[in-house]
Amino acid sequence: MADTLLGFQRLAQVHSIRHVQPLYSRSRLGAVRQREVVDGHEVLTWPAQYQPADNFLGHFEFGLKYERLHFEFFSRLFSVLDPAEVAAWVRDEPTGRYARRTAFLYEWFTGRRLDVPDTAANMGYVDAIDGGQYLAAPRPERVRRWRVNDNLPGSPAFCPLVYLGPEAERGWLYDVAAGVQRLDDTYGLELLRSAAWLTFKESRASFAVEHEADQDDKVRRFAAAIGEFSGRLDDPMSPEHLLTLQHAVLGPRALRVGIRQSPIFVGQSSFRAQLVHYIAPGEDMVPGMLDALRLTERRTRGANSVARAAAVSFAFVYLHPLADGNGRVHRFLVNHLLAADQVVPPSIVVPVSATIAGSAKGRAQYDQVLEVVSRPFMQAYADGYRFGQQRVCADRVETNFEFLQADDAQHVWRYLDLTAHTRYLSELLRQTVEHEMAQEALLLRQHDAARTAIKRWVEMPDADADRIIRSLHQSQWVVSGKLRQELPAIFEEGGAHYGVHERLVSAVRAAFESGNSVQSNSDASPPGR
Repeated sequence: MADTLLGFQRLAQVHSIRHVQPLYSRSRLGAVRQREVVDGHEVLTWPAQYQPADNFLGHFEFGLKYERLHFEFFSRLFSVLDPAEVAAWVRDEPTGRYARRTAFLYEWFTGRRLDVPDTAANMGYVDAIDGGQYLAAPRPERVRRWRVNDNLPGSPAFCPLVYLGPEAERGWLYDVAAGVQRLDDTYGLELLRSAAWLTFKESRASFAVEHEADQDDKVRRFAAAIGEFSGRLDDPMSPEHLLTLQHAVLGPRALRVGIRQSPIFVGQSSFRAQLVHYIAPGEDMVPGMLDALRLTERRTRGANSVARAAAVSFAFVYLHPLADGNGRVHRFLVNHLLAADQVVPPSIVVPVSATIAGSAKGRAQYDQVLEVVSRPFMQAYADGYRFGQQRVCADRVETNFEFLQADDAQHVWRYLDLTAHTRYLSELLRQTVEHEMAQEALLLRQHDAARTAIKRWVEMPDADADRIIRSLHQSQWVVSGKLRQELPAIFEEGGAHYGVHERLVSAVRAAFESGNSVQSNSDASPPGR
């Protein structure tokens, strides 16, 4: 016997709503109230006394009360719903908080005005969404018509959804500021001194994620841009600032720069076929959606920094607004927003790309979180694109790619659920701060201790001491033939300082093996100084 569905699932069933991003909550009628998590989604069982009226009013109010919100579903439902059903609810309950919220949401998602009078002026305001459980605008706009505080994090052109849960259940949400402060308390000067290296490392790793790590000139240029702009752009996604960042990523010889004016998909091409993994919004949608994403960045200032960094940066990569360089700017935005929110000092870079690129597991997890949207998207639109007649676009890009279901897909593109992405970024930041950055600071401290130990036995320039440290560390404390040739006075028999070579090696090894070690994907040797 099939479940008796309640709430949003029931409305999806009644109105034949085919949503791409799955509804998180599935409510059903049962004997005992209970909650189970099955395959990453919650199954809620409700006894008969909770059963709502089997109509729009009953199930939508039930969903607002007990289930997770789903903006894509709202957009699709309101686009096919008879507005008379919402209007009738408001007429029956003109002061009802759920009726007013629903009427506001209907007009917000559809842009259509309901044929009902405004709410009485003596009514108190209610929030559009629960700011205690979702990423919301800390400074909402008052909508007098419904006496509703519009605290949605975006606008109808683009509005992400991030469920954070009740305050008491947010142990998963990493406190980046506290983590960086603990590092500063432990390493202090070493952490600050490692800033330049961490910036370069983030740049290099960001290119490695794009399989371009060998392009040293671009790496250095992008590292300089990170150091110059991170936390210092008032409007990071304005076309002017994006162009500056794009030039920093691609360099002066880049073929395609600026906001794209042609269709784009993420995939693979070979002489056999083209595989499509994700289709970004069409070029006609990009300017409006980019403006809306900029608005989201502004509206969420003052909200949880990790959640808004995830929402803005991952929305950017799904929008893919640039002709090239989208992935690197997406990862730049994570650091920029953390610095802009004063979670970390502008001089400190949290090298998330290094954690992503540092292991096969890191790359796989990054790919998996991008597939949270791209996989169901392509399952839904597997037959929605084709390679047809060749044409030249406004930016002179030649293409034969056509996406035929943009009107339907705009419900997904505009209303991404980025909850999973926020959880991913939170754990990525935890790993990066507590392992990647801690390892760099520890290596720097060990390196300084090794240099001091060397100079207890032989006075020499820092460059020679660093050469010894790098060589011994990389060769697991064995003196290489190259090191003997470069510094024969110490390592060749008969040299002026040969008698101390064994004690010098032991002292360097002790500097690195003493104290606490940190497990990391970091490079084994510190930078030359």
